[in-house]
Amino acid sequence: MQRKDRLDRRAVAGVLGCCVLWGLNQVAAKAALNEIGPLWEAGLRSLGAAALVFAWSLARGLKLFERDGSLRGGLLAGSLFAAEFACIFIGLQYTTASRMVVFIYLSPFVVALGMPFIAASERLHARQVVGLVLAFGAVAWAFSEGFGHASGSGLQWFGDLLGLLSAVFWGGTTLAIRGTKLSQASAEKTLLYQLAISGAALTLAAIVVGEPAPLAWSWRLAGLLGFQTVIVSFASYLAWFWMIRHYPATRLASFTLATPLFGLLAGALLLGEPITLRLVVALVALAAGVVMVNK
Repeated sequence: MQRKDRLDRRAVAGVLGCCVLWGLNQVAAKAALNEIGPLWEAGLRSLGAAALVFAWSLARGLKLFERDGSLRGGLLAGSLFAAEFACIFIGLQYTTASRMVVFIYLSPFVVALGMPFIAASERLHARQVVGLVLAFGAVAWAFSEGFGHASGSGLQWFGDLLGLLSAVFWGGTTLAIRGTKLSQASAEKTLLYQLAISGAALTLAAIVVGEPAPLAWSWRLAGLLGFQTVIVSFASYLAWFWMIRHYPATRLASFTLATPLFGLLAGALLLGEPITLRLVVALVALAAGVVMVNK
């Protein structure tokens, strides 16, 4: 399939399906933290998904280790991917899944800001700059709530900050894929770089910082981690990186703004988390800003 300059129905359906799963993913990750440390959770899910991608590639006869110049980009993308999920899983200890999912999806802002340096055709115009300012202001306004209405630990602002950093790392991962030889690699190879490197790095970090190893497993923990590993990290990420390779990155990124809506609903329905008016207004303004950038 050749690269397209616009999104077709298959791409729209695919990215919205991913958004539903990613919204649920934050809830699953938050729920599992009662039984497993954040770095172990992030590392084990990446390693498990990496094994699935490797098996999938072997079954399809794909060549993963041929020299194609993608190693440098793969190491960069994998490192950014590891940093992103370290921020998410540690941050979920201090803030709610509903808030985390809103801050993570500042990522389209990062992609839109960085893409003109990679592809001149995606240079920003005046309306798009206004959209970026609106999106940034919305997130800053939502972030300020963490200082006045902190959660139980009193460090909600810290969890929110890690959510913002994860958005920067996710946007950086997308830019690394588009701006290096990874843009010409298969979706499977692109994903394997990120899962294998992040899995090894996060697991090593868990050991170094002395995070207790998950030795006792309940069916609940196995189900939550299985969902994150098989459905999210393997299936949905494989679809996402395939779409990045074949469709415009900025337009795909703008559609991911549906994810916070699903995340807010899932957090409220499944975890009983509060949804404040400020957070909802910030989400609407964030969506409006990024739509202005990508329309």
